[in-house]
Amino acid sequence: MSELVHLERTPNGVGRITLTRPKALNALDLGMVRALTQALRAWRDDPTVVAVAIRGIGKDGPFGAFCAGGDIRFFHQAALAGDARLEDFFTEEYALNHLIHTYPKPYIAFMDGVVMGGGMGISQGGRWRIVTERTKMAMPETNIGLFPDVAGGYFLSRCPGHVGEYLGLTGAVIGADAALAWGLADRAAPAADLPRAWDALAQLDADSPAAFDAAWVAWMDAAGWRSAPVAGAVPLASEVQAAFAAPDVAGIVAALEAAGTDAARHTLTVLRQRCPLMVHVVLQQIRRARGMTLADELRMERDLVRHCFHPHHLGRSPAQSETVEGIRALAVDKDHQPRWNPARLEDVTPAMVEPFFVSPWPAYAHPLRDVA
Repeated sequence: MSELVHLERTPNGVGRITLTRPKALNALDLGMVRALTQALRAWRDDPTVVAVAIRGIGKDGPFGAFCAGGDIRFFHQAALAGDARLEDFFTEEYALNHLIHTYPKPYIAFMDGVVMGGGMGISQGGRWRIVTERTKMAMPETNIGLFPDVAGGYFLSRCPGHVGEYLGLTGAVIGADAALAWGLADRAAPAADLPRAWDALAQLDADSPAAFDAAWVAWMDAAGWRSAPVAGAVPLASEVQAAFAAPDVAGIVAALEAAGTDAARHTLTVLRQRCPLMVHVVLQQIRRARGMTLADELRMERDLVRHCFHPHHLGRSPAQSETVEGIRALAVDKDHQPRWNPARLEDVTPAMVEPFFVSPWPAYAHPLRDVA
């Protein structure tokens, strides 16, 4: 078990998880993924456990940060070193995401502070996704030459309209109201309420998951936690959302240029800063995911991430991948000047994109073949 994951079981049958890696904003490493998987499987199969809750520790103590994603520095080092643990990480992380999405007991995620990438992966499948005024939620992977994984294609594609394309391609950071409006959160709570809520989990009297769920709903209702955005909150300009309904990236760019509003210009500026190749790949990912089961979408993601770190179809080594370059620019050299190849959205061709969606494994040997 990982020392970065604190586990406890309350007398009334609630499994409580605290991520304890605040200096890295609780970014997940392989040991943490394994500790979470082991605990969730054990509690799933334990009839005396009625619910599970998860939180992160921030720099000032419990709450304040949930999880900033996967450990991208490890990704960079492992890719350059040919470390097999990189393959294990994504296989086991995606299996963990599936476990959470299919969990048979109430799973409560306190999404306070930063909730990005892998943090979304260990929260979006939950029964109760709690956000606060401090929540900073995003799937920002196109900024590092990657794609919204951890079932991102699945949950983004199920946002209303074409919000999922907007979030996945731009990596936009959103708060509690947008999360509620777009189906990425269930309740908004004042951050100051969270310690009291954590304590309440150990006091609710319930002898089954269903009874616990009812008691928890009653507690949230009594606390006045919102289930809808504040009246009048408009998460996304209509012309921006309309642009992301275009059939391809060129159409999205043209629509944003034609709109001519400040919101459209800002969105286009952001889009042009992202990895051009992965912007095209992500649009395909989200569009394909709309018609997929969770398990099939995760298998597609596992294919995609293999190609991201082994872009053989582009004639490149792992060290030459867009992902290694994106992480270098953001987190290693920190020059924030990634040298994308191709450098422009207009230079990406279908021949560069389509091979990402060809599985490198036969079905019988796929790393996620047993996920159903």
